[in-house]
Amino acid sequence: MVGSVTIEEVARIAGVSRSTVSRVVNGSPAVSPEASEAVRQAIESLNYVPNRAARSLASSRALAIAVIIPEDLHRFFGDPFFASTVSGINAAIAASEYVLTLAIASNDPDDKMIGYVRSGSIDGAIVVSHHANDTFVERIAAAVPVVYGGRPASGATDAYYVDIDNAQGARDAVEYLIGQGHRSIATITGPMTMAASVDRLEGYRQALAAARLRPGAVADGDFTAEGGAAAMRSILTGKRPDAVFVASDLMARGAIGVLQSAGLRVPEDIAVIGFDDSPVATGVAPMLTTMRQPSHEQGERMARVLLDVLEGGKPPHATIMPAELIVRESA
Repeated sequence: MVGSVTIEEVARIAGVSRSTVSRVVNGSPAVSPEASEAVRQAIESLNYVPNRAARSLASSRALAIAVIIPEDLHRFFGDPFFASTVSGINAAIAASEYVLTLAIASNDPDDKMIGYVRSGSIDGAIVVSHHANDTFVERIAAAVPVVYGGRPASGATDAYYVDIDNAQGARDAVEYLIGQGHRSIATITGPMTMAASVDRLEGYRQALAAARLRPGAVADGDFTAEGGAAAMRSILTGKRPDAVFVASDLMARGAIGVLQSAGLRVPEDIAVIGFDDSPVATGVAPMLTTMRQPSHEQGERMARVLLDVLEGGKPPHATIMPAELIVRESA
């Protein structure tokens, strides 16, 4: 009977009006406990599935949330961070009445994304991994409620976002290297158009300054394995450091490959510490010492903040989660 049962049949079996069934289906409190129970029993016995389109029309809501990834397909499918974060978002959304859509766009030259958002197709958006030059994201935020994954690159102070303490995580990583006796520490960063990259570089510098050590070489690895490899080659053209803080596990994998190709041992000749604790960390040899960021939990938290906003709540604008040092073999 799935799909063929009407709301009128449910009302007849429950002995109530059609409007009462509608109120129960939509969670209205304006129904007596007896009537609510009768409707629930009728729905269960008839295996009634509410018409989502009708509910959406009646409430003037799309009952849909978009996850927007301002990256290209190669980066989205190549970085485990995205899979873990989106999995967390989906886990929270699945328990709600909303459906989830995924949009991957490194830019929006034809305003297709903006048109989609403004068409009323979604009620809100979660923006993950954005850059300062992703100006179309700001126009999305002007059209629907948005929660950012990470501190907004635009610097907006009234935005909702969920982040980890990137600066403190970087400090902890570099302090660990210093505690292991390393004194010449280089770093491989992500792109400086991203707030996470800026904060991790700042944490690196703060830890060295506190220990009265000079900063080492700094190279941008673009948060990719290929970029990490290129950055490591660049660092090796100068004075060789005895340790490298790498701002992502993917970049650390690329860096380790270059070091090993150059005949250098990790960690005996150069220690390497990463950031993320993604599956990449245990898929390289030696396994990575790294800073764990709880990406699945971040995704869940982003979704819950947006759901709260959509229901009229007032959650904190900034939710900051800690990073955790995970010691393995590379440092």
